Amino acid sequence: MTIDQEFPGLTATTTPQQAAAQTAYVYGLACVAALAGLLFGFDTAVINGAIVFLKQQLRLTDAQTETAATSLLIGCMAGAAIAGFLADRFGRRRILLQSAVLFCVSSVWTALPNSLGQFVLARFVAGLAIGVASVVAPMYIAEIAPPHIRGILVTLYQMAIVTGILASYFINWLLAGLGPNSWRWMFATAAAPSLAFFIALLFIPESPRWLFRWNRAGGALAVLTRVSGPAEAEKQAEEIRSSLAEETGSWRELLEPRLRRPIAVAALLAVFSQITGINTVIYYGTLLLKEHGGFGKSSDAFGANVLIGFVNFAVTIAAIGLIDKIGRKPLLLCGVAGMTCALLGLSSAFSASPVPAARVLTLLLIYVGCFAFSLGPGTWVYISEIFPTAVRGRAMSIATLSLWLACAFVTWTFLSLIGWFGATGAFRIFAGICVVTFLFIFLALPETKGRTLEQIGRSWGGH
Repeated sequence: MTIDQEFPGLTATTTPQQAAAQTAYVYGLACVAALAGLLFGFDTAVINGAIVFLKQQLRLTDAQTETAATSLLIGCMAGAAIAGFLADRFGRRRILLQSAVLFCVSSVWTALPNSLGQFVLARFVAGLAIGVASVVAPMYIAEIAPPHIRGILVTLYQMAIVTGILASYFINWLLAGLGPNSWRWMFATAAAPSLAFFIALLFIPESPRWLFRWNRAGGALAVLTRVSGPAEAEKQAEEIRSSLAEETGSWRELLEPRLRRPIAVAALLAVFSQITGINTVIYYGTLLLKEHGGFGKSSDAFGANVLIGFVNFAVTIAAIGLIDKIGRKPLLLCGVAGMTCALLGLSSAFSASPVPAARVLTLLLIYVGCFAFSLGPGTWVYISEIFPTAVRGRAMSIATLSLWLACAFVTWTFLSLIGWFGATGAFRIFAGICVVTFLFIFLALPETKGRTLEQIGRSWGGH
């Protein structure tokens, strides 16, 4: 590997040591913002194990269990709906700080309820934190990242999500032996990383693109210089200024013809990433394995769920090294094709008598693994990079709200879907949706690898 290949931003006045320091700095900023993803993953997935005890202790019906699982997602939708406006108005960093406070408060609050209503309210507040963070954190990472590693850095956010999911499964497994009240401790453990997230945010700068938009060029140039070096910073600053001059940043601008296609593409990709069924495994995996997957013992189902979380984590790490080399679109197409095959296999396995537990688990691992290197990271990368700077916050809110709406729909209806069609029919439906998703990606998604945010924004035309 040559020096130019190792440090693509290297100029005649930049030494390899300086380029390495710049890269380390931007990775540090991305890791801090990605902590939001860790809390996102933990808070969404901890219900997987906790719901077994919650259902028993609060004597919930299937419909009430769906309500308990979905209450978080209603908050996610509300948080995503307001996050873009707040981030565009008050700054990415300040809104992330507010989300950290909500994460900390809600993790303790969720451990205290004695009724379904109290639990739903506490989880709604947790959902607000997740909804806000799910818009602002990947946006912040995309806006501070150099083009040649932007895919890698935004994928760190997805890696943090799956790390949080894996951590929640492991915590569930460790605490399951504490008895009926173990679900309270499962939720409360998120308070410590929430506090760490808040403290870490105090030491990172605001997004340079947001600073330019609000005429704080000095601070913006300082951040760009530390990330990319003086020469590259000046070049990026001019490109950002030129792009902002062409944009109003208003809600009305989102209705212009040039933005209709990227908004539609982002929103549909976000919806497809959820209605292909991934959260049936993330949220209901333990129940699914225990009641339909041939795992008779709760302890066996908890252990299998940890393995699913580990595969999700490991394959996402692999995606980090591929997304800026192979590109977004090829990974998405390969992953969705693999998901389709795994879902068809699952639908067949669930119809067997007795249900082959080992085969069900193997196919679930393949399904989750295929999602982990494709729709998992690819969705967040796309929706964080395809919009112009002035409207990025609002446009990402629309795309992320679409994601949470789809997620809530699947979560709220999954147990009922199994009641109507059985596990075989339910997973056959998800396989059919995967086929539609493959065609959508093939026909509608552009490749964005290696291009600046401003180049991607202009590529939709209309300027």
